[in-house]
Amino acid sequence: MNTNRLAHDFDIRLPKWIDDELADSPDLLPDLEARMDLVNRLADRNFREGNGGPFAAIVVESETGAVVSAGVNVVLSTNISSGHAEVTALGLAQRRVGNWDLGAEGLPAHQLVVNWRPCVQCYGATLWSGVTSLVVAGDGPELEERTGFDEGPMVADWAEQFERRGIAVTQDVRRTEAIEVFAAYGEHVRAGGALVYNARSGGGA
Repeated sequence: MNTNRLAHDFDIRLPKWIDDELADSPDLLPDLEARMDLVNRLADRNFREGNGGPFAAIVVESETGAVVSAGVNVVLSTNISSGHAEVTALGLAQRRVGNWDLGAEGLPAHQLVVNWRPCVQCYGATLWSGVTSLVVAGDGPELEERTGFDEGPMVADWAEQFERRGIAVTQDVRRTEAIEVFAAYGEHVRAGGALVYNARSGGGA
C-alpha cells in the first residue's frame, strides 16, 4: 500500500474569533450561571460565524471556576463530523493539563459545562474524559424541535449513568437562554443562512 495517499493527521481547532469573544471574560467563573452564560454566548456566535451548529462547551476547575478550555462545534469549518463542542472542549482541556484523564491524581476536579444534554457521541466522550461533574442547560425535545438536529438514540437514564460513574449532573442552568439560542438558529436555517448537517436520516449531528 502506498501510505502517501493516506491522511496521517487531522486538526480540530478553535475559530479565530474565540480569542476576541473571550477577551472580556474573567479567568474565574465562580458560579454555574456565569459559566453557562459564557457557553450560551459562544454557542450563539458560533452558528452566526458559520463554524457549525449552535453548540458550545467549557471545561473549568470545579471549585474555583478557573477556565481550562472552551469549545464550539466546528463540524462545518473542519469537515470532521466528530468536531462537536464537547469533544473540542474536552480534548483541549486534556492537552492543556497534559493528561488524557481529567480526573487523574494530582489534578483538580474538572467540570464540563454544555448548553444542552450531550448527543450520543458526546455522551461517550464525556463518560471517558475524567470530568467529575457535568452542567447542562437542559434536556428534552426543545433542541431538536427548534434546530432540526438529530441527537441520536440517547438512553433514558443518561443522567443516572453519569452519576453511577462518579460524574455529578446538574440540569436546567440558564435553560430559557439556551432555548432562545436554538430558536434563533432555527430562524437562521429557515432564512437560508445555515445548514442542518445531519449526515443521514436518523443520524447524529
